[in-house]
Amino acid sequence: MTSSERAPGRGTAVVMGGGLAGLAAAWALRGFAERIVVVERDRYPAGAEFRAGVPQGRHAHLVLEAGHRLLEEMMPGIRQELTAAGAQRVAASDVQWLCAAGWLAEYPAQVSFLSCTRPLLDKLVLDRIRAHPAIEILEGTDVVGLLGSAGVVTGVKVRSRGSAHDSERPGDGSERGSANGTTHGSANGSAHDSANGSAHDSVRSSERGEVREIPAELVVDAAGRSTSVPKWLAELGCPPVPEERVDAGVAYASRIFHRPTGSELGPGRAAYLQTKAPDEPRMGVLLPVEGDRWVVSLAGMRGAEPGPGEEGFTEHLGLLRDPLLHELLRDAEPAGGIRGFHPGPGVRRHYERSSPDGLVVVGDAASTFNPVYGQGVTVALFCARELRRTAKRHGGIGHATARAARHAVAAASKIPWMISCAEDARFRATTGAPSGSLVGLQHRFFDKVLAASTRDPAVTSAFHEVMSLVAPPSLLFRPPVLAAILRA
Repeated sequence: MTSSERAPGRGTAVVMGGGLAGLAAAWALRGFAERIVVVERDRYPAGAEFRAGVPQGRHAHLVLEAGHRLLEEMMPGIRQELTAAGAQRVAASDVQWLCAAGWLAEYPAQVSFLSCTRPLLDKLVLDRIRAHPAIEILEGTDVVGLLGSAGVVTGVKVRSRGSAHDSERPGDGSERGSANGTTHGSANGSAHDSANGSAHDSVRSSERGEVREIPAELVVDAAGRSTSVPKWLAELGCPPVPEERVDAGVAYASRIFHRPTGSELGPGRAAYLQTKAPDEPRMGVLLPVEGDRWVVSLAGMRGAEPGPGEEGFTEHLGLLRDPLLHELLRDAEPAGGIRGFHPGPGVRRHYERSSPDGLVVVGDAASTFNPVYGQGVTVALFCARELRRTAKRHGGIGHATARAARHAVAAASKIPWMISCAEDARFRATTGAPSGSLVGLQHRFFDKVLAASTRDPAVTSAFHEVMSLVAPPSLLFRPPVLAAILRA
C-alpha cells in the first residue's frame, strides 16, 4: 500500500531510540499506525545482558509501583514473567528506609514494586515488541537528522552503523569502569539497520555514507537525555525549545553482590539510606535482584561524589549516615566490578510550548530527573500511556494526536519534576534550582511529612503512595493525613 492509499493519520510512525521509553512508545502506537519503525543505535544482546547504550542499567534500577501497574496494564502478564525470571517483590514496608527525619515507621504496606536488574526488564519488554507484526526494529543504525520544515516534521534520516562492533558505545550520561577507565557517550540511543528498510524508503548518498530517508506521519523522540533533536529542529528553522535545567551534580558508583547466606536482610527486602540536606549529601541503596543477588548503588551530590575503585566505594560506605549497608556487605561476595555513572543535569524541555507538527518527545529526551528519586522509567511509561490515549482519542497518529500528546506528556511529568527539583534545591551546590518563599514553604511542609512518617503509619503509607507516583501530593492534604502531619 502506498502512502497515498493509507487512511489519513494511520501511516508510518518512527520511534527514535530502542530503550525502554522507545519500546513502550512503539507498543503504545500499535493499532493506530500501520507501520511502526523503532530505530536503535545499539545491537541488542541475545539475552538479559548489560549493553553499552544503557550505562545507567548497571546501577540500582527502580520501577515505582505506579510504573509496574501501568506496565502490567500495557502488557498483561509481564509481572508474572518478571517474577518467574527472578524479580523480587518488595513491599514498601520491607524497605529499611532512613529518611532525613529518621527511620520510616513500620506497617503492613499495600504499595510494592518488583526489583530486578535493568537488562531483565528490558529483555522481557523487547520480547513483546519483537513478537508484534506491525513493529519493525532497525538495530545498529543512527538517526542523523529530521525531514520537514519549521512547521512540520515529516520523517527522519538514518544511516547504518555497519558491524556490531561499530554499535558498541555508551549511552545517556557517562560511565566509569573501575578497571578500564572512563567512557563517555551521548544519550542518543536510537538508530536502525538500513538493510532492513522497506523499498519505498528513498535513498541518497552523502560524504558520511549511505543515508536513507524514512517518511513518517509521526516521529517520536525517545533518544534519551543527550538527544540531538533540539539541534536538528534549529537546522529546520524552529525556535529554541524552552527548557528548565537543574543540576545537583550527582554521581554514582555501583556493584552487584551475592547475598550472604543467613543475612539479616532476607529475600525481598531492601535498604535505602537517604541524604539529609544540606550537610549530608551522600546516599546508598541496596535492592534484591534475580539470582539471589544485591545491587548496591552509592551516590553523592556535587562535592560528595564516590571516589574511584574499591577504595572510593568503601570510603563512601563509611561516610553514609548509618552503618547499615557497610555491615550488610561485610560478608557479601562481589559478583562484578564497580561501575561509575555521571548522569548529568536534570532537564525539562517544554515541547508543548514550541514544537512543529508531527513530533512527540518522550522519556529522558523530554524530561530527565536526578536518578536518586527513581522516577525516570515510571515517567517514561506515563509518556507511553498518554501517547496511546491521545492516539485513541483522535483515531490515529496525525497532527492532532501529536499536539495533544505533547501537552499530555508535559502534564504527566510535571509532579515528578516538581518533587525532584524541590529536593535538589536543598543542596547548596545545586545549580538552576527553584527558590523563593513557595519552595521554602514546600520544604517546611515536607519536613513535617517526613517527621510524621517516622511515627505514624497512616502518614508513612500516604508518603509511600506519593513517592511511588501512585497518588498525587494532594493525598497529604486529606484531613486525616494532614491532621496526623500537623500533630507531629
